[in-house]
Amino acid sequence: MKGPQTDCGPCRWQIMDMVAAMVRGPGTALKTPTRASLLFMGLLITGLTQSRIPASVPRGFWALPENLTVVEGATVELKCGVSAPGSVVQWAKDGLLLGPNPGIPGFPRYHMEGDPARGEFHLHIEACDLSDDAEYECQVGRSETGPELVSPRVSLSILVPPKVLQLTPEAGTTVTWVAGQEYMVSCISGDAKPASDITFLQSGQAVPSISVDVSEGSQEKLFITEAKVSVTPQSSDNGQLLVCVGSSPALVSPIKASITMNVLFPPGPPIIEWPGLNEGLVRAGQNLELPCTARGGNPPATLQWLKNGQPVPIAWGTEHVHATARSVLTMTVRPEDHGAQISCEAYNSVSAGTQERSITLQVTFPPSAITILGSVSQSENKNVTLCCLTKSSRPKVLLRWWLGGRQLQPTEETVMDGLHGGQISMSNLTLLMRREDNGLTLTCEAFSEAFTKETFKKSLTLNVKYPAQKLWIEGPQEGQHFRTGTRVRLVCLAIGGNPDPSLIWFKDARTVMEPRPPQEPRRVQLGNLEKSGSTFSRELVLVLGPPDNKAKFSCKAGQLSASTQIVVLFPPTNLTILANTSALRPGDALNLTCVSVSSNPPVNLSWDKEGKKLEDVAAPPQSAPFKGSAASRSVFLRVSSRDHGHRVTCRAHSAELRETVSSSYRINVLYPPEFLGEQVLMVTAVEQGEALLPVSVSANPVPEAFNWTFRGYRLSPAGGPRHRILSNGALQLWNVTRSDDGLYQLHCQNSEGTAEALVRLSVHYAPTIRALQDPTEVDVGGSVDIVCTADANPILPNMFNWEKLEEDEEDQSLDDMEKMSKGSTGRLRIRHATLVQAGAYQCIVDNGVAPPARGLVRLVVRFAPQVEHPAPLTKVAAAGDSTSSATLHCRARGVPNIVFTWTKNGVPLDLQDPRYTEHTYHQGGVHSSLLTIANVSAAQDYALFTCTATNSLGSDHTNIQLVSISRPDPPLGLKVVSLTPHSVGLEWKHGFDGGLPQKFHIRYEALETPGFLYVDVLPPQATTFTLTGLQPSTRYRVWLLASNAMGDSGLTDKQIQLSITTPGLDQPSGEPYDQLPTEQPGEPPGLPLLPVMCAVGGLLLLSNISCVGGFLWWRRLRHLTEGISEKSEAGLEEDRVRNEYEESQWTGDQDTRSSTVSTTETEPHLHPLRDFRPQLPPTLEEMAYTRGLEEEDVAFPGHLYDEVERVYGPPGAWGPLYDEVQMGPYDVCWPGDKYNDPGRIYDQVAGDWGTMASDSLPFELRGDLV
Repeated sequence: MKGPQTDCGPCRWQIMDMVAAMVRGPGTALKTPTRASLLFMGLLITGLTQSRIPASVPRGFWALPENLTVVEGATVELKCGVSAPGSVVQWAKDGLLLGPNPGIPGFPRYHMEGDPARGEFHLHIEACDLSDDAEYECQVGRSETGPELVSPRVSLSILVPPKVLQLTPEAGTTVTWVAGQEYMVSCISGDAKPASDITFLQSGQAVPSISVDVSEGSQEKLFITEAKVSVTPQSSDNGQLLVCVGSSPALVSPIKASITMNVLFPPGPPIIEWPGLNEGLVRAGQNLELPCTARGGNPPATLQWLKNGQPVPIAWGTEHVHATARSVLTMTVRPEDHGAQISCEAYNSVSAGTQERSITLQVTFPPSAITILGSVSQSENKNVTLCCLTKSSRPKVLLRWWLGGRQLQPTEETVMDGLHGGQISMSNLTLLMRREDNGLTLTCEAFSEAFTKETFKKSLTLNVKYPAQKLWIEGPQEGQHFRTGTRVRLVCLAIGGNPDPSLIWFKDARTVMEPRPPQEPRRVQLGNLEKSGSTFSRELVLVLGPPDNKAKFSCKAGQLSASTQIVVLFPPTNLTILANTSALRPGDALNLTCVSVSSNPPVNLSWDKEGKKLEDVAAPPQSAPFKGSAASRSVFLRVSSRDHGHRVTCRAHSAELRETVSSSYRINVLYPPEFLGEQVLMVTAVEQGEALLPVSVSANPVPEAFNWTFRGYRLSPAGGPRHRILSNGALQLWNVTRSDDGLYQLHCQNSEGTAEALVRLSVHYAPTIRALQDPTEVDVGGSVDIVCTADANPILPNMFNWEKLEEDEEDQSLDDMEKMSKGSTGRLRIRHATLVQAGAYQCIVDNGVAPPARGLVRLVVRFAPQVEHPAPLTKVAAAGDSTSSATLHCRARGVPNIVFTWTKNGVPLDLQDPRYTEHTYHQGGVHSSLLTIANVSAAQDYALFTCTATNSLGSDHTNIQLVSISRPDPPLGLKVVSLTPHSVGLEWKHGFDGGLPQKFHIRYEALETPGFLYVDVLPPQATTFTLTGLQPSTRYRVWLLASNAMGDSGLTDKQIQLSITTPGLDQPSGEPYDQLPTEQPGEPPGLPLLPVMCAVGGLLLLSNISCVGGFLWWRRLRHLTEGISEKSEAGLEEDRVRNEYEESQWTGDQDTRSSTVSTTETEPHLHPLRDFRPQLPPTLEEMAYTRGLEEEDVAFPGHLYDEVERVYGPPGAWGPLYDEVQMGPYDVCWPGDKYNDPGRIYDQVAGDWGTMASDSLPFELRGDLV
């Protein structure tokens, strides 16, 4: 059932079959009158089912939109429920109509949701923004059933939350304020709708007296809120937050911005903690620690110590948790600190003044020193006078004398005022010097009750003088030989004497002293005077050297003296090389003289150069120091630049000492720059990379300048945007390009001359394709080269590669083609070209430098036309009433372009006739011709039309018969694709539809059960269907019929019927045996016709039972005699059912349009009929009108033919251009986009369909193609 005009043909037949089953059923007791009544009831029911009862639905809204308020970014849906079948529904926004298209073009976030068949047209808006803030209304267009309808206007209010708060001072920062002063703070809330509500919190407490100003935002309907408040911070606000809080209905939670208050306030007074009970009382030498503390204040207090009003540099620390500043004055008390005033001051940057705490010191100190004046060294039996004197002390001290353990009486005592408030004590003593007192200690002692735990004294040792007795030297035998560096020990000894004898060593009459500075090797070690009993000794240790050779060493004590002599053997003390000149140049003569200054014994001299012995001559002798022997020899050389830096060595050898001393002379040859053999002359770099042109040059002096030139231009020594010259002369380049490739000239110069070298830079760069012959054309069977020329560096032998761009990987093999390359040109040679080889080829050039170059070239294989001959296209139907139009479709393949000609019944067609219109389309190698015949006349136009396709290589033709609109042809190729115990899957192909939309029906029966069952195939254009509700192990016969408005295809064709047997089950089935097929879609509930008809039939049955009882009995007996043999009369039964089925079809207005049916096999689509929109592949003509080639991704240079532009699309849009297989109507791989353009080519034909929706049919069935 579809709308109020319900096709009840299948229902009527089902009712008739049920009545027939009741008549033939097992109830054999019914009389003939009863059977007649039942037959009458069935006829009545059949008549009632053929009557159509119109259903009227009142127009109006059953769901209205409501005012909504949402937050920006949310998704909303405005309801609109309409009871107005057949009317156009659209929405209006602020009076702007959005259109009836559910997708609402131009508004990507808008679309209509719901089921239009139920009247649901809800406006769905995603990701709302401020532009959606408007008034909306749902409008229903005028229709045949009533006027237009408009819903009440509703408002969609979009709330825009504030994104951020702008706080001044800046949010997140710390502001420094002074306690008690007033500050202004502002907070701005950006674009929001509605305006934000702003409050302030100071240390968690709300701040009153806020000034708020609301202004317009950056867009209409947006507001900016600015709030200001005056803040007076206190010390308790230090470290707390001042928070700006923004609230809005669009926010789930308020947004906040805050600043941290750093409040400055002065500290408290300082406190000094004295360590003892008596404040200020200290003792000299005591380590005094005085802590000073000041609490509070921000910043914490700065503490300053003062001593007698002068600042003392003492560090202080702060404890921020308790805001405490602390400083400890550490001092060692000195006597001069007596009476000093110690002060601690506290202040900070906001203090009005300085706060101070002071302490005065009282210092007790002993005498710092005791001094004995006078000499305690005197000859025996003589008097000495001594004085003992103390430094100042507080309080004063007393003095006493001691000699050994005996106290002596002073001759005089005196007390005087001293420094720092102290006193000085003095005592005098006279003493007789005796030999027995020699070495005794004389002590002056100071004491006082204030210093009972300490003793202060000064002691001296008496020295009574008398002379010494004997002197001698102990050591090696005089005149003994020693090698240089030998350690020799000499000891001088003496007996008696006071003071101790001063033993003095002499070398050749000079006093022996230890060498200075002490860090030098100590060749002489002079010992101290040592005493053992009455014997005194002094040691002299020598590390013998050349100066000690034959020297006289003496020791003296007063008037006594002793001596000895040593012989030292030593190598040359100084080996010197003398040159005749210091400035040498290649070719100069060099005369070197080697001089051994002194040695003992004499040495032999020899020369060598870098290990190679040289011939030398003797030189005149010279005098030698250290009482040794001198020697000298000379050598002559002719120098070159290769000698620069070489060493010439003189060696002095002593056979007796078995020791050799050498000295070297480095040859310094001045010569101009010379490039070394390892100088690199070829450098390779990659484009956009770096290059380093190294320099290997030798010169003396070093080159003063390195100058590089390239193509006659000198490179700046200071560097440039892409180069610099390194200190060693190397040239560094970066971001090199192929234009940098070439010879670079290097010019080196020093004071001796110049040198030049050429360095080649080879820049490797990725290949680029310079020439590609596109398109490349060849006839079928011919040979051709596809040539690809590239620019690259380096050029490699195998850098060219070829690929064929095809979706089918099996077609990508290039084994039958020859790949060749020579230099910068690559070739793909194709011999005996075939249609399969036509298409797009890609030339890939890869020389190892990324990225590889790729270029597309098309191979066009020219061939004679091949016209398609699909069976459905050979027949076209159209009404011959001179009001309809028909379109004949002829498609062929061939290259070059094809020219189409038409004939009617063998006579060339006059296309100048206004009734004939031809449109030709070319897409690559596929060409189409559409012949439109307007005002089709049965007498003139029902004929055989011949389409001939011709190009320069040949021609081909096909015939198309234009006929009248008729019933559809039977479906083709009915077959079983699947079989289960309860279902069977069927598949078939469309037949000619007779010029009208067709649909399919299935009739089937179980051979063991009387009666037929019917099923409509949905969707109507489907070519596969699964018939369910079957029983296991049962034989069935199945028929497939096609029908249109003119009738059905009939049951006589053997290709539309099948006999099947369902397989059995291994176990009993749980499905009911009377289950019917389940493929019927649900129909909306209609009027309860069946109960009404049953009631009427019951009344008729009761009234006529006596009349028809006998007749029914007679019919039952006849049925029993015929039995199952009735089913064997298949031909008669099929004719009867066919005729009855034809009469049951709906007889709507006949369509006068011409149509065709595609032979493409499609998958079954089972969905509700109201949502079904048949989607067939678009033809070339549709693509030309609706899409053209604007989706091409690859633009090829030039055109294949002058009359056609872009004959090839991108690889994804190409099918096989010239397949050597049978061609179908849709061999081209068309894009899979949904086709939405209804009848755009021929608008004059679009109106011939009457009330049928044009977009409910595929393109071919809209009268445009046949």
